[in-house]
Amino acid sequence: MYKNLAAAFVAACFFAPAFSQSAATAKPVAAAFVYVTPVFEAGWTHQHDEGRKAAEAALGKQLKTTVVADVAEGPDAERVLRDLARSGNQLIFTTSFGYMEPALRVARDFPQVKFESITGYKRADNVATANARYYEGRYLSGIAAARMSKSGVAGYVAGFPIPEVLQGINAFTLGMRSVNPRAEVKVVWLDTWFDPAKERDAAMTLMNQGADVLSFHSASNAVMVAAQERGKFAVAYHSDMRAVAPDAQILAVTHQWGDYYTRRARAVQDGSWKSGDVWGGVREGMIRLEAFGRKVPAAVQKEVLAQQQAMAQGRLQPFGAGRSDVRDNTGKLVIAKGTQLSDAQILGMNWLVGGVSGHINH
Repeated sequence: MYKNLAAAFVAACFFAPAFSQSAATAKPVAAAFVYVTPVFEAGWTHQHDEGRKAAEAALGKQLKTTVVADVAEGPDAERVLRDLARSGNQLIFTTSFGYMEPALRVARDFPQVKFESITGYKRADNVATANARYYEGRYLSGIAAARMSKSGVAGYVAGFPIPEVLQGINAFTLGMRSVNPRAEVKVVWLDTWFDPAKERDAAMTLMNQGADVLSFHSASNAVMVAAQERGKFAVAYHSDMRAVAPDAQILAVTHQWGDYYTRRARAVQDGSWKSGDVWGGVREGMIRLEAFGRKVPAAVQKEVLAQQQAMAQGRLQPFGAGRSDVRDNTGKLVIAKGTQLSDAQILGMNWLVGGVSGHINH
């Protein structure tokens, strides 16, 4: 669903100037958004739809949007994309990794239509890619999780062992261990992005194994609901989930797509749209920690927000080693002291850091 992250952040390709006077009187941009799940009250698709609404609010009558939700990855996605291209949409956002190949095929047949492959990595003249540095929020949430944990044991419900998910697990663990060097993170793999029953079972298993804080990389709020029921803590992902976990939520690692969607629609209208790749994080406003739970002390909130500011200023790097080496959970050196991983190394991540109890399923 979310997958393989793209390359480095290329601001020059994407961040067009503000609307010109001529653009304000131009024909409205017709943009379509394709979602892999229904639009729930929280989660991955919810955040993309919030981004769409933000773009509509920013551009007003200059943007008309169409939504097609719950589209399966594969042949059905290609059919939907062709229909949208034929219907006169000038810009199509595809918000799941499995849409990448169908989008490329359709783009070849509709060169006048611009496609935005969110979480994709293959580009064409009329296909751009974009993703967020989710791992930055994971590191910060690990700090908060360590502060809230009494056992020092966290559970992590994970979809697939792809680099994006491994980045999140490792960053979360490193964040926890920056506070508690003996913290342990136990992982359960789902082999799916969206299966609420399976997500719930995994959360229950981890709590039965001693985890008193949970994190997850899947598409529903089932982990949050399970933590609420058991009186444990959990980190919300994608969006604020206090509605279902008012006591359990520590904070939310939120994805912010509104500014990106607004700028890309403006670029189509003023003719400045170009293919390229964006990989933005805390600094660019694409990842933000918010919605602290009511049981999180003010001191913890202040600490985490200060670290978020440090990250935004480039003073904190999740995959940077300070005074000591960082090793994976087999003892192999993965980050030498005094160095930090390059984007290419982060994008190709295929290991679990020390402190993670589990292995990579292949």
